[in-house]
Amino acid sequence: MVQVRNVVLNDGHSMPSVGQGVYQLNPAQAERMVALGYELGYRAVDTAAWYENEEGVGEALRSLHARSFITTKLMPQDMGRVNCFVALDKSIRNLGVTSLNLYLIHWPGQDRLRYEETWQTMIEIRAIGKASSIGVSNFTVENLDHIIDASGVVPAVNQIELHPYFQQKELRAYHAERGIVTTSWSPLGHGTVLNDPVIRQIALKHGRTPAQVILNWHLTLGLTVIPKASSQARLQENLDADNFTLDAEDMQLIESLDKPDGRQGMDPAVFDF
Repeated sequence: MVQVRNVVLNDGHSMPSVGQGVYQLNPAQAERMVALGYELGYRAVDTAAWYENEEGVGEALRSLHARSFITTKLMPQDMGRVNCFVALDKSIRNLGVTSLNLYLIHWPGQDRLRYEETWQTMIEIRAIGKASSIGVSNFTVENLDHIIDASGVVPAVNQIELHPYFQQKELRAYHAERGIVTTSWSPLGHGTVLNDPVIRQIALKHGRTPAQVILNWHLTLGLTVIPKASSQARLQENLDADNFTLDAEDMQLIESLDKPDGRQGMDPAVFDF
């Protein structure tokens, strides 16, 4: 079983650097894959109310009597103090736990007062012990500045789209300055980066798969990752990505793949709900 290294969050809690993503898995698929992932060595699962599979994640962990670092996210439509507490209780019930390891605001939206109020609510949630750590997802520098200035509390994590075609260097630098852990969602660029000639060349050099090269690049940069997998082979492949070393030339080659138009998901600067 592979041992995954941990990162220390700015609140003192630790989080595995590699987690299991379950986006686009239905509850039954999530239950099966999370149980399999746990047996292989995953000790972190990333879900969201929006994914509608929290119950499957919870059932898998209950069936194994297993403890795992559980991250879930507040659905955009549930922002605001009252809605947030109701949604939190629903997620906790679905997951079959008494508290969360990490609770995130899924998207900021364009209403500054709404996401500020929601962040203040997250701080309350942490204070009463319903979540050990709190953070955000898809927040820009402007969004982060606003909630930090308003509350004095820095998120432990910002989960953002990040892959070799969209490297988010400015936002990563901001995170490093503020002590925010960067978690990369879609770390493989929805699979589009796997066939890049540069990645394939580096994979051949190290006798590894393209996915392992990309995930290793994230981890070498000090990022955390939550790749999704829908087979045992892919789960194992992703988990083994930290068992070799990319050299400086490899890192420079991958850095050169960054594209101004590399974003593949929704742009949080314009996305609203």
